[in-house]
Amino acid sequence: MNLINKIIKPNPQQTKLSHKLVLLGTFLLLFSSIYFIYKLQPYFEKLHEKKMAQAGGNFFFNFSIVLLGVQLLFLIYIFYHYFKYKPIAPVSDDDLPIITVIVPAYNEGKLVLDTLVSLANGDYPKEKLEIISLDDGSVDDTWMWMNKAKEILGERVTILQQPKNMGKRHALYRGFKIARGSVFVTVDSDSIVENDTLRQLVSPFVKDEKCGAVGGNVRVLNTEDGIIPKMLNVSFVFSFEFIRSAQSALNTVLCTPGALAAYRSKAVMNCLEDWINQKFMGNPSDIGEDRAMTNMILKQGYHVLFQRNAYVLTNTPDKFKGLYKMFIRWERSNVRENINMSKFAFTKFREGSTFGARILLLNQWLKVILAYPMMLFMLYVLIKYPILSICSSLAGIFLFSSIQVLFYANKYNVKESFWAYTYSIFYTYTLFWITPYAIATASRRGWLTRSLPVSK
Repeated sequence: MNLINKIIKPNPQQTKLSHKLVLLGTFLLLFSSIYFIYKLQPYFEKLHEKKMAQAGGNFFFNFSIVLLGVQLLFLIYIFYHYFKYKPIAPVSDDDLPIITVIVPAYNEGKLVLDTLVSLANGDYPKEKLEIISLDDGSVDDTWMWMNKAKEILGERVTILQQPKNMGKRHALYRGFKIARGSVFVTVDSDSIVENDTLRQLVSPFVKDEKCGAVGGNVRVLNTEDGIIPKMLNVSFVFSFEFIRSAQSALNTVLCTPGALAAYRSKAVMNCLEDWINQKFMGNPSDIGEDRAMTNMILKQGYHVLFQRNAYVLTNTPDKFKGLYKMFIRWERSNVRENINMSKFAFTKFREGSTFGARILLLNQWLKVILAYPMMLFMLYVLIKYPILSICSSLAGIFLFSSIQVLFYANKYNVKESFWAYTYSIFYTYTLFWITPYAIATASRRGWLTRSLPVSK
């Protein structure tokens, strides 16, 4: 964890005053909401009685209680499987398979050099490691930095150029077609891996013959670039180390992240042509290649696991525009792949239990189905009962975000954990529209966040 400690953990002396003020404002909002709920309790009770007397009041109240109960049961289910999860111990050099690491790059500049060097200089046996990096028609100096990596690493890395910008999926496809490893590893070109990451990532394939894919543990590289990366870092820890740990205990990680994932080559080749030719509503799929590949491997009956100790540090957006475009892309992919997963999840698609996979999928669908009703209800209450809306939502944020805060604080850093509160407020009031918008535009193509790097 030396690299994690060195890059991720900020020096308290360098924390900006503005960040402290944001956290202070966060706590003022949260504690003020609790205070106003206490002081205005009689008003809220009268309002509740009035609404219950109206037509539909009872139905809505009972529906809300049922929905809350379902979410609490799901959370308990996830907690139970989180505590069952254990990462698979790394195997010896002799037992490690030959692997091919594929690194597609588009307008990444010097970052691609850092990525390739971190991969080559890890502790994975050199004779069992093949690295292929593909420039996907970049219009900046990415190819120059890939050549620089070639100069430094020599035969340990192969660099190729796509004839034009064709998209990440096509770059990966070309890499898969020429790879010689029995395990394929995909790494984003703006990411840095730990010294033992590759060993940790591929060991499950040796220990579990049913393992078809493994997702790595993604942390944020650029936490010093602003408030958004700081918030995302805490969110990522909960998403990966809690949610994906529980999914892994069910052998059903829903998405192996593009930043770091490994696939059994046989499983990839079984579905490769379907994957590259995948369409949604008649349009070629040029997003969500990671979730699509995960689905296709699950469909074959393989287990999809998570390796908590396989760390990768990746760049995230540091501006609002880049953030919401990334989320739109992710949510569009979720809508598409929920549909695709539904086509096989309720069949006997693998040996052993499939119950957990179905529960995870149904929870995904619940989010999609309720996206529009919840957004409309939130706007209605905000307009008609602004004090009630703001106070209740902030109190809810305080309650449920405390789970993330405690989780992060226990594993990493107490001060950093408080960004979970800020992130929840930020998402609730500025990004609530993402899922409804993604549903309405699910058939649209485009990566959205691809552009020339501002700085490297």
